[in-house]
Amino acid sequence: MSARLVVLVSGSGTNLQALLDAAAEPSYGATVVAVGADRDGIEALARAERAGVPTFVLKVKEFEDRAAWDRAFTAAVAEHAPDLVISAGFMKLAGADFLSRFGGRYLNTHPALSPSFPGMHGPADALAYGVKVTGCTLFVVDDGVDTGPIVAQESVPVEDDDTAESLHERIKAAERTMLVTTVGRMAREGFRIQGRRVVVGA
Repeated sequence: MSARLVVLVSGSGTNLQALLDAAAEPSYGATVVAVGADRDGIEALARAERAGVPTFVLKVKEFEDRAAWDRAFTAAVAEHAPDLVISAGFMKLAGADFLSRFGGRYLNTHPALSPSFPGMHGPADALAYGVKVTGCTLFVVDDGVDTGPIVAQESVPVEDDDTAESLHERIKAAERTMLVTTVGRMAREGFRIQGRRVVVGA
């Protein structure tokens, strides 16, 4: 039985595409059953539509407040009965309703080796600090910023001539591979969360 993935997007959808490509193989063990977004007219939604995957869009500005949007977005995701929800460049923080419904099975990536360099500027912050190695983290979302239990990490060396942009591009390539590989394993082998530790497989 294939695990059901709902993928949340806000931009170009390269991580989504990597998941769609992987899920095309029956042996992957997971299927993208829906793609949700907080804005329309983005390439990620076009990727989903080309793949024949249902999409939905709920814009924050269309609701009376952020809590109302969070309730509606939670309900929209729940309609697709996901086993895992994947943030693939989704630029909205999960609210209380969302976390109460999908806590423990909502995954996100961060372009640094957590707990270092949280927030929006991980690659630039790593470069400014002068670290020799940075990378990417896949984690289970909690109510903090990039603070949830870590599922997987990949290291990326910092080159002497790196800019924030060149470093980020290499991190994103590592991130896609990590995301696809780890989500597949979680789908096929299961996982459990023990405090701060996430154990994938038996």
